Amino acid sequence: MTTTEQSLPLRERKKLRTRQALAETAVAMFTERGFDATTLDELVDAVEVSKRTFFRNFSSKEDVALTAIKQLWETYLAVLTERPPSGPLLGVLKDALLTTLARLDDHWYRQFLPTVRLTEGCAALHAHSLRYCAEVKSEIVRVLGGGPDLELRLLVEVVVGTWNCALAEWSPSGERDLLPVLVNRAFGTLPAALALE
Repeated sequence: MTTTEQSLPLRERKKLRTRQALAETAVAMFTERGFDATTLDELVDAVEVSKRTFFRNFSSKEDVALTAIKQLWETYLAVLTERPPSGPLLGVLKDALLTTLARLDDHWYRQFLPTVRLTEGCAALHAHSLRYCAEVKSEIVRVLGGGPDLELRLLVEVVVGTWNCALAEWSPSGERDLLPVLVNRAFGTLPAALALE
């Protein structure tokens, strides 16, 4: 249990544990049996909760499957919102990503890679993930104070693309300490990548 979890009232800790159990079990069952082949009834039975409890925590099977991905970007947006950006935005966005990775706990790191692999192997989840990613990118632009500004939108696309490249390098090992290193390296490679002929 993390320090943050310990500071929560008992009722909130129970809700958090239920939410984590649903997400963890969902990813395991969807990976083993297939997303479409696993029913919501089977999932709630495995966790021993009601459908009502499920829908208090998640809106759908897709939603519970993407918990770790959503947690990443919700934390990222919270980090960006905490402090007004100063200096070149590329550095601000990279630093926010590294801060986000430092804030995520061991449970997240255990869940994230299986979630990514599940999403990549399931067309329905991949489509849901792409829609969510588009929403996140729009929200990043909004948090940075931008509207339909081509430069800012392009920068956000570059940042998300750089993250995806670092993630692809990290996926074979999944070592927690390696992910920030690969994120730094990917961002450090950007100038050379943009200057390629």
